[in-house]
Amino acid sequence: MTVSINEALCPHRLVLEHVTSRWGVLVLIELLDRPHRFSELRRAIGAQGGRNVSEKMLTQTLQTLERDGLVHRDAKPVIPPRVDYSLTGLGREAAEQVRALAQWTRDRMDDVEQARRAYDEARAAS
Repeated sequence: MTVSINEALCPHRLVLEHVTSRWGVLVLIELLDRPHRFSELRRAIGAQGGRNVSEKMLTQTLQTLERDGLVHRDAKPVIPPRVDYSLTGLGREAAEQVRALAQWTRDRMDDVEQARRAYDEARAAS
């Protein structure tokens, strides 16, 4: 696999983008509880995030997180095929950090909204 110029110049920023992407956050948080099959993960993310993730976007997100060593894909050779997704140890560490940040935003949302109002009022007055 080739390495992009951005990945070569700033690899940690690229991983941070993957972990904190719109769908990456929701995948990591959802997989903290337990492994999921693709379809149940897609439903759970839709319920959690308020919007449905497309199959293509979820596939891309899972592949990216798997490449980064955060998600494990377990394909079982049965009919019909069964694929389970779970967090690796590294993925669990990242997911716990992301969940803590998500909880902080929920806990501090009133303060953020107050700051936004103050900012908007100050801008409108000038």
